[in-house]
Amino acid sequence: MDKIKVGLLFGGRSGEHEVSINSARSILQAFNYPENLDKYAVIPFYIDKNGCWHSAATARQILTSGQPLAIESNIKVNIWQFPPEVREMEVWFPILHGPNGEDGTLQGLLTLMRVAFVGSGVLGSCLGMDKIAMKTAFAAAGLPQVKYKAVTRSQVWSNACIFPQLCDQIAEEIGYPCFIKPANLGSSVGISKARNRQELEAALDSAASYDRRIIVEAGVTAREIECAVLGNDNPQASLVGEITFDSDFYDYETKYTDGRSSMVIPANIPDKIANQVREMAVEAFKAVDAAGLSRVDFFYVEKTGEVLINEINTLPGFTNFSMYPQLWKATGLEFDKLVDKLVQLALERQEK
Repeated sequence: MDKIKVGLLFGGRSGEHEVSINSARSILQAFNYPENLDKYAVIPFYIDKNGCWHSAATARQILTSGQPLAIESNIKVNIWQFPPEVREMEVWFPILHGPNGEDGTLQGLLTLMRVAFVGSGVLGSCLGMDKIAMKTAFAAAGLPQVKYKAVTRSQVWSNACIFPQLCDQIAEEIGYPCFIKPANLGSSVGISKARNRQELEAALDSAASYDRRIIVEAGVTAREIECAVLGNDNPQASLVGEITFDSDFYDYETKYTDGRSSMVIPANIPDKIANQVREMAVEAFKAVDAAGLSRVDFFYVEKTGEVLINEINTLPGFTNFSMYPQLWKATGLEFDKLVDKLVQLALERQEK
């Protein structure tokens, strides 16, 4: 039997380039398990920080070293100059985190290529990346959330009359403390916590430097709970996990500094709450039309027993130590079996 050719696509132009490399290294290791070696021929492809695609030889060098390719900045790249092996791939496993990787742009390209690929399509990826669109979809599905307000860069960088009015509205509608986030960045990049008017103004200005769309969310005293979802039309939810950390909130530095955060699997929460989280995770997956895989994050307000959905990540981190594969391992699905299942789901979806 001929092996299925899988294109492992990683790197990309986002700030999560290095995370993508680490995810790809772990996935390639999973494909090297005997059962997967018998089924798949995996060819890695690397997209550098300028957007240029590199063939297998360079990609393997990057995966071996774990370091990005040194490039000249501001080089114009013709994205249609793909390595010749691209046309031979039967299914793609994209593991590019953040903008230009999990926001629907790459998924649109793969859709135009008319090939199967792991993960959500254009719609699910777009909704999963844009926090404002995501929350709108959650609201339409009746999923409970914290209060939030959508803001644009033009409102923040406006005249001396409009900006103060905007801050007054946020203080009245959302209150303090609140969190200010760029709508289209992952890994907690550009997120700030505002406890007063001065911090709010600075946080809005900072977020506007990252994205033209900004979301302001009400702060809540809660535990951070996460659940993994796997499937297409009939998705399944994993056991529930919890993120604990030693900082004021789960920002970028805390997330990627050793010893600052840890995972607890399964989360030490009542069975009733865990079941509610799992049900809501599947509902959220369907609400954005996700496919293949997603990690859904929640706030558990222990004092009141409320479960509030925070966000969905349609292409979560995929290292051996990332929450998504760890949740499935605890549920009974080992890393190599998980990778195999995702490829099969991609092929199943393409057939439909």
